[in-house]
Amino acid sequence: MLPLHLSRHFAHRCFPRSNLLLTSYFFSTTSTTDDRHESKPSQPSPPPIQVLLTESAGRGVFATRTIEPGELIHTAKPLVSHPSISSIDKVCYFCLNNTPQPSDFQPHKVLFCSEECREQAKGFYEVEKEADWSEFVAHCRTRGLKYPFLAKRLACMVISGVASADSLDILQPARLSPEMISQMEEELCLLRGALEDSGMKGKQLTFLNIEWYAGVLARIRINAFRIELAGNTYEGLLALAAASVESEAAVGNAVYMLPSFYNHDCDPNSHIVWVENVEARLKALREIEAGEELRICYIDASMDRDARQNLLSNGFGFECNCPRCMSND
Repeated sequence: MLPLHLSRHFAHRCFPRSNLLLTSYFFSTTSTTDDRHESKPSQPSPPPIQVLLTESAGRGVFATRTIEPGELIHTAKPLVSHPSISSIDKVCYFCLNNTPQPSDFQPHKVLFCSEECREQAKGFYEVEKEADWSEFVAHCRTRGLKYPFLAKRLACMVISGVASADSLDILQPARLSPEMISQMEEELCLLRGALEDSGMKGKQLTFLNIEWYAGVLARIRINAFRIELAGNTYEGLLALAAASVESEAAVGNAVYMLPSFYNHDCDPNSHIVWVENVEARLKALREIEAGEELRICYIDASMDRDARQNLLSNGFGFECNCPRCMSND
């Protein structure tokens, strides 16, 4: 049985302090050059950042040179992602790109926007499609749960061998209450049951215990991003407008490596955007000096101070002491 609270002690057991210092070259494969000048294609270069320990907020992302306003700092592909329940029949099951339904589309099937996405999805979909997820989906739908879908997909990726069971261990976990863990045990039972009923053997599911499941969800809870596509086509903008009317602008959720290391500020100097799909784009909102920490806003920055503090405390487990909050703005 997992301890009642996944604390910092639990986190440091999973990733020792000596492993928290990560330099920019570790993420060089996720970067691109500045996209403001697109006339000539160029080779990817290491992003102008490095990950270091901060004095009070754990790890943070720092500029290694001056970053210009509007500059694309880097891009990032997710460690794991999943469409929202309301978007499952509207977006690509792999990249979350808005995807029209073909004329022969059948209920309970999934969409892929390209053969490339279909091929890349094989890592989890070959496992996933063999199971009956109706009870698991119904359980999550009636309780308004979204993160168990990310855990389900990661489990299928581990089973198929395209991801390791400790893929998310480097990320900071949230603290879990006894009630949360009790709920997770019920979800795990449905998840494991669906896989066992599909023919999965015990050896393939050895990792899938409450420690693994709760540890994964503890990290997903405070590191997952809501994916809201900006859209660069007329159809994309229409789809976004329709989703907004339905009060569900997010097409899904995803967990990333490098973007998860960005700390929060209610007056950020950087932001994260999604244009057509789940690939994240980190861009500078203003000039950022070499050595300055890059920060994004985890919530709606237009809210008043009390609302922001309440949301950050309940959702992310910390009190914001940024200059804006300290000045009662």
